[in-house]
Amino acid sequence: MASNTSNDQGKPKGTAKRGFAAMDEATQRAIASKGGQAAHQKGTAHEFDSEEARRAGQKGGEAVSRDREHMAAIGRKGGESRQSAARANAEKNRNAGSEQTAKGGNK
Repeated sequence: MASNTSNDQGKPKGTAKRGFAAMDEATQRAIASKGGQAAHQKGTAHEFDSEEARRAGQKGGEAVSRDREHMAAIGRKGGESRQSAARANAEKNRNAGSEQTAKGGNK
């Protein structure tokens, strides 16, 4: 069994950023922009019209909705969020009412 040296402790193998990922965001954006401009000049760039975008979104929605477990998880998360918001609002209203009563309001 090989022993760990101080160089490879705490760092998994193969996680060093290389190439495009190693560049700062501004450099990445500049290179990507040049690629987009070149595609437009060449005539191979594709732009969605509203109808094509609508169809693509519908197709993606249908694919996602087939996964019943995923949809159930989304529903649960929404219900929990709504329930916690209602509780927070009720607590806020409860606190506001007790403050007014303490100050002599609502007689």
